[in-house]
Amino acid sequence: MSDFVQADQLVAAEQALTRLRSSMRAIIKGKDAIIDQVITALLAGGHVLIEDMPGVGKTTLAYALARSIDCDFSRIQFTSDLLPGDVTGVAIYDENEKRFVFKPGPVFAHVVLTDEINRATPKTQSALLEVMDRARVTVDGVSHAIDAPFMVFATQNPLDYEGTFPLPESQMDRFLMRLHMGYPETADELAILRTARRNYDAIELEPVVTRAEIAHLQTMAGQVFIEDTVLDYILKLVTATRTEAEFKGGISVRGGLALRAAAQARALLLGRDFVMPDDVSELVVPVFAHRLAWLRQAADPLEERRLITVALRRILGAIPPPV
Repeated sequence: MSDFVQADQLVAAEQALTRLRSSMRAIIKGKDAIIDQVITALLAGGHVLIEDMPGVGKTTLAYALARSIDCDFSRIQFTSDLLPGDVTGVAIYDENEKRFVFKPGPVFAHVVLTDEINRATPKTQSALLEVMDRARVTVDGVSHAIDAPFMVFATQNPLDYEGTFPLPESQMDRFLMRLHMGYPETADELAILRTARRNYDAIELEPVVTRAEIAHLQTMAGQVFIEDTVLDYILKLVTATRTEAEFKGGISVRGGLALRAAAQARALLLGRDFVMPDDVSELVVPVFAHRLAWLRQAADPLEERRLITVALRRILGAIPPPV
């Protein structure tokens, strides 16, 4: 089999992705760009952190994706008293079998929403590190794999400090992208009000893409051609963050690989079998911003995010894309 995307595969991929987009857009009004970024993260095999105010549709977004793909959906409400075993599962002694039997936790689903992730203690947050990196959970030395596709949506309120534990850099680095939904436009919010749907449980969606199709699309995304000039462009952007005086540190090798994977996935989503410089530049902020920290003290997390975004856009403007 060829290592590159074939023409007939590209047509089939476009059809499947069109169905997926249409299904999600029927529920999530006026957020086409966010939907495309979430699908891009899915194709790249990545996870998404959505940092926004409560009630803007974060849970609905994750649920709509799961229902559109015929996937299992799980929602975990993170709190300060949540234990790692409450997330991953525990081994319980079975009197009948006379041995310890693993009882999977709610993380064993295809699409997992970890709501208000920063309300859990660092110990519980760290329970997600292995599963987000390897799609498996190790308990008592035994590894338990999670069926593909596997995607974590995490949410947090950027302005609610009380009773929260900021995510460490190692945890932030596991997220492919950090996104911001924002409030809907007037016309879109009016359409939402007309439906009077208050809970995501009321959403009725039929699957439009199978899990096998998603697995195939993820393989295809990794086969999208990316030439050396574009790789050099990615490296220049990564290097520039390491020499930016306003950042505490630069983008890691993992971050550079994340941008490459996301760019390949975006190209496939847009119906191409090759990466363009625009695929890279459009994803720099959502892929890089949460991996960086502002050197000086900012007024609040939103202000720090704004400053980092401005600095990244300045870097993009200073480094010309390949022609």
